[in-house]
Amino acid sequence: FAGLNLSISVGDTRANVVENRRRVFTALGRAPDSIADLWQVHSADVIYATTPRAPGQDHHGKADALITDRPEVTLFLRFADCVPILLYDRARHVIGLVHAGWRGTVSGVCAATVSALTRQFGTDPTDVVAAIGPSISGPRYEVGPEVVTAAEAILGDRVGEALMTRSGKTHFDLWRANALVLERAGVSTITIGGVCTADNTHDFYSHRAEQGRTGRFGALLALAQ
Repeated sequence: FAGLNLSISVGDTRANVVENRRRVFTALGRAPDSIADLWQVHSADVIYATTPRAPGQDHHGKADALITDRPEVTLFLRFADCVPILLYDRARHVIGLVHAGWRGTVSGVCAATVSALTRQFGTDPTDVVAAIGPSISGPRYEVGPEVVTAAEAILGDRVGEALMTRSGKTHFDLWRANALVLERAGVSTITIGGVCTADNTHDFYSHRAEQGRTGRFGALLALAQ
């Protein structure tokens, strides 16, 4: 891939991906060896990254959210339509980075991450600010009945805010769904970027718009050193 693909699992060469990651980390003023990342599995599991990835280690485990209080650690996850969600506790100065596809969304991965921050660091959810980054938008994300059922189970009487019907097809607004999950977890300061990956393939990878033959862009989050 020609556009800074950051995933080794999509057919690109490992050497290219390592170089792309080096360029991205360096551009953002972070050492490449400060990386903490995951084998993303569309879960609601959260891992506390106390150190960067060890030499020769491929990842910190199978999960879809990372939290840390260590400035020497750079949280890093990969996306191509799923939702990047960045969390910062202004009082405790701790952070979380979340990967939320539809399965993670309906499993409450955002709420699980807020709970992990509270459990590990004493976070008060009212101190958390959340940013919902580029991902597929509701109008571009047609879903089947299994997603509708799962969304209804977690969102209850507010599910209508995240499900929509267009030309007789059901669509799922992952941005609104995750915002609702965060609100229920006690987070009130939430910013939605509103950038659709499927509508902006010149800037972002989109698994759905590019029929699965695509790379992954990344989200990095770190505390100032």
